[in-house]
Amino acid sequence: MPKKESIPFARWHHLTEDMKESSQKFYAECEQTVLNRNIDGIKVSRVDYKEGGIFSAKREYLRVRWKTYIFDICAAPFGNGFFVSWWLGQTPTPIMALIYMIPLIGPLLVRAFKPETYYQLDTTSMFQESIHHAVLEVLEQNNKACGLRSLSELERKPIMQDLLAK
Repeated sequence: MPKKESIPFARWHHLTEDMKESSQKFYAECEQTVLNRNIDGIKVSRVDYKEGGIFSAKREYLRVRWKTYIFDICAAPFGNGFFVSWWLGQTPTPIMALIYMIPLIGPLLVRAFKPETYYQLDTTSMFQESIHHAVLEVLEQNNKACGLRSLSELERKPIMQDLLAK
C-alpha cells in the first residue's frame, strides 16, 4: 500500500499475460493521454516508493495530482506478463490529519467538521473516471499492438471503498 501521503479510497489492478512492455514507455503514454484530457490544475510527476523496508529497492510510479487528490499509477513487467495498477487517495489538510488520528472519534469529527458534498463526490468521480479511462486507453492500445484481447467489463471496474467513510 502506498505510504500515508494520502488516504487511499479506490484502486484498480490488472495483469496482462504474454505482454512485454517497458514501464517507462507505459508511463510516458499515460502521461500524454492524461494531459490530452485538458483538466485544469493537473500535475503529473514521477514518485518512488520503497518495495519494502528501509533498505529495500524503490519502484517508480506515475503520479497525477488534482486539487487534494493523488492518483498513483504503477506499471511493471511481472513474469511473462505486464502488471498495471493505480491507487486514488486524498491528502488531508494538516489539521484534518491531526483530528483523523484521534482514536475512535477522529474520523467522525472529520466528517462533522468537513462533510462531503455532492459536488465534491461528483468531481472526485469525474477525476477518477478520467484518469482510469486514460490508463485503460493506453493498456488497450498496448493489448491491440500485441494481438491480445480487450479487457472485459469486470476487469475494467475499480475497487472502491466507501467515499463517505474517509
